[in-house]
Amino acid sequence: MAWHWFLIGVHPEWTRHPVVAVVYFVILLAAIGALVSIDSVFTVTGPAAFIQSFRLLPRWWAYGGVAATAGVLVSMRPEAGRSPGEMLFSFLIAALIASAIGLVIQTISDQNESRKVMIEQLRETGAKLAALAEENASLQARLLTQAREAGVLGERQRMAREIHDTIAQGLTAIVTQIEAAEEAIDDTPAALARLDTVRTLARENLNEARRSVQALRPAPLAGSQLPAAVRDVADRWSETTGVTASLSVNGDARPLHAEVEITLLRVAQEALANVAKHASAGRVALTLSYMEDVVVLDVRDDGAGFVPGPADISSNAPASEAGGFGLIAMRQRVTRLAGDFEIESAPGEGTGISATVPAIPADAVSGPSDRLRDAG
Repeated sequence: MAWHWFLIGVHPEWTRHPVVAVVYFVILLAAIGALVSIDSVFTVTGPAAFIQSFRLLPRWWAYGGVAATAGVLVSMRPEAGRSPGEMLFSFLIAALIASAIGLVIQTISDQNESRKVMIEQLRETGAKLAALAEENASLQARLLTQAREAGVLGERQRMAREIHDTIAQGLTAIVTQIEAAEEAIDDTPAALARLDTVRTLARENLNEARRSVQALRPAPLAGSQLPAAVRDVADRWSETTGVTASLSVNGDARPLHAEVEITLLRVAQEALANVAKHASAGRVALTLSYMEDVVVLDVRDDGAGFVPGPADISSNAPASEAGGFGLIAMRQRVTRLAGDFEIESAPGEGTGISATVPAIPADAVSGPSDRLRDAG
């Protein structure tokens, strides 16, 4: 008991060394053998020695410790008259029973160790998952913030395009008509006609402003399809500017998604506004072509023309490199629908713009960008 207390109770870390464990076990067996030789009742110490052999000795050495313990218990019992066969039989029985018990103990111990390792791994995994969840939460918060900022920026750009394509153009036309009325102040009928046009433009733009604020369809599209709306815009523009604007439709006209029709209508409005400001044209031709997968709007004039820059030629160029906000607005509207926007012009040869967008049907539930992403 003193020997066991000294090593196992006071210095358990010493027995982790195999040599110290073997020395401890040998001395323990010697003490047990001495006690058993005095009185066979001390054989009851054998199971404790069996347990100690599996607890302290290396894996296969433990079975050697069991055999040694069984040999000591059998050989040191002070009983006379036992034959060698009986002693061998007793030894084998004791060794087998102790080995079986030891195997069960060792298996349970291994399972416990495996469970400890598994629990530790689960604890580490849980900590990693918690850290990952925290990181994901932080990332999600940043993404939500970025999405919110992108939404605000997109809405600002949309409103800027709406204001430019509707109210700004309408105010420009009103100013033009007022200037013309001032020049014709001595011609009362002509001045009154100009003022009547100003009144009509003001009312239309007031309604358009209200509809834009309420995010409704543009007024020309409220009760008609795209060809009729573009023709109406072209007719009113011709009345205002005195320049002939004609529309031709190729293919079978069909209802398209609201975003598609709004985009093409705004492009037509902005193109006509640019012609009135810069082209000094005598005629404008608009062509609306319905194809299987796309719809194309071409606007060509016979005006002064200009030399397009790199950003004006292809829709692949950055919009920030384009000329004025009108070109930027048209390009942004078209590219937002994954379309193509191109400009062709030369000095003295007029200008032509072409806007090609996907022909998304009007009954599409998802937005244009969603439809295009699904199709891709």
